[in-house]
Amino acid sequence: MDYAALAELLFPHIDKTPDYYETLYPARQLSPGAKVTRLGPSPTGFIHLGNLYVAFVNERLAHQSGGVFFLRIEDTDEKREVEGAVEVIISSLEYFDIRFDEGVTVNGEIGEYGPYYQRQRGSIYQCFAKELVKKGLAYPCFCSEEDLQAIRDKQEKAGENPGYYGAFAKCRNLDPDEIERNIQDGKPFVLRFRSNGDPSRSFQIVDAIRGPLTMPENFQDVVLLKQNGIPTYHFAHVVDDHLMRTTHVVRGEEWLSSLPIHVALFKALDWPLPIYCHTTVLMKMENGNKRKLSKRKDPELSLNYYRSQGYHPKAVREYLLTIINSNYEEWRLANPDSPMEEFELTIEKMSSSGTLFDLDKLNDVSKEVLVRIPDEELYDFMLSWAKAYRPELAPLFTEKKDLLLRILAIDRHGEKPRKDLVYCEQIFDYFSYFFDDYFQVEDDYPEEVDREDIKPILESYINSYNHGDDRNQWFEKIRVLAAELDYAAKPKDFKKNPELYKGHVGHVSTVIRIALMGRASSPDLWEIQQIMGEEQTLNRINKAIAAL
Repeated sequence: MDYAALAELLFPHIDKTPDYYETLYPARQLSPGAKVTRLGPSPTGFIHLGNLYVAFVNERLAHQSGGVFFLRIEDTDEKREVEGAVEVIISSLEYFDIRFDEGVTVNGEIGEYGPYYQRQRGSIYQCFAKELVKKGLAYPCFCSEEDLQAIRDKQEKAGENPGYYGAFAKCRNLDPDEIERNIQDGKPFVLRFRSNGDPSRSFQIVDAIRGPLTMPENFQDVVLLKQNGIPTYHFAHVVDDHLMRTTHVVRGEEWLSSLPIHVALFKALDWPLPIYCHTTVLMKMENGNKRKLSKRKDPELSLNYYRSQGYHPKAVREYLLTIINSNYEEWRLANPDSPMEEFELTIEKMSSSGTLFDLDKLNDVSKEVLVRIPDEELYDFMLSWAKAYRPELAPLFTEKKDLLLRILAIDRHGEKPRKDLVYCEQIFDYFSYFFDDYFQVEDDYPEEVDREDIKPILESYINSYNHGDDRNQWFEKIRVLAAELDYAAKPKDFKKNPELYKGHVGHVSTVIRIALMGRASSPDLWEIQQIMGEEQTLNRINKAIAAL
């Protein structure tokens, strides 16, 4: 068969050659060892934690090596595309400080290797498809859906491997005249790869995360171009990663099964392979067993979960590093004040089995991260969160900035700072008792205090209260109050002789704490009263008395 003539018949409108594109997209001029990585999401409207995990690995590998990280939108599947999805992808990744050097942005594209939308690269794919036809490595397939279903039925009945290959590839060796008649008749076709693989043969490839892999050769005549001329993922990614000069392809393990196809296509086009790095799926523990994070079952899979709850991006990034590289926590202990960007992420220390995601661990990491964030910066972050997700709180945050800064500073400084702030929703809930409109009693008075003693405790507290007392004077009055009502002035006295007392001073102060804050535990009670002010403090106590 005259493959050159067939190529012209199929692609008469393609006048550019592969050499043209090789010149248009030359090898990048980067320093030795610099990595070029990419993120290639589909605009389906849902971006999840696994996407962020892969994006973070790609971003770190590129930037710590002085390389390039770019965003390519893989929009070849029009049926699944959701309007506005690209903006969601970009804004979500920006929130977590994932920064691209080139590619798609909300304001257009930047970079010399575009277009970065795959649907805009149709003539490029068709140029290389034409080249494969010329080599006898691609051919038109005119099979209808009914034809393909009949092949599947026959394979299933015979117990054969499913797919389009070998004797089942009806259009693989069509007569040139028949091809020309079909084209002239306007019969729709796809372009298929003419595979030379053998299912009985294997090849070896080194995955940078998983090590050496032995895989069966691809023997399927997979589709390269669909009927509308748009490429499949397999073909588009091979062409784009070559021309965009991608050095490392970091992607999820769900693409491992497609690797033989991609290797075969790179080989057919005489291109060097990029380094493949297949990450593991994110897992969680449930009833003692690991399972894959689920879009349906696990709200924490969605990135919007972390944005709406108000997790600080630094906390999420820091946590991701602990599950990306096993030695990160050791590094953090040795470098408590260093920015996380100084840690060198390595592919070799990434897990090759299921990566366990633990929301409780993320919360613990967040506590450590937030304690290192200055009060003013934390306030600004909370205000930004409120404007986006709790707009009813934004005026309150704006009007009460000085008050909020004092609240955020409670016990957060010094040698042993408190570490109980996790994310914005939790932080506001934690200090909401400062605001009368959000105050509510959540805990009961302590069991160790006689119900009939609660009112006398609060009344005595008001009678002796002096807002000008320092911390020691204030607490000494509570000791006296407790002793007058037969409660031990010191907890250790109660512990030694519990039969002599109703309870101890800690139980008495808890009564006051619940009246003021509605909670049995809180940061320093004296300091909270200083922030509230005398009027609000006394009003709260009086309302608690009235409610008894």
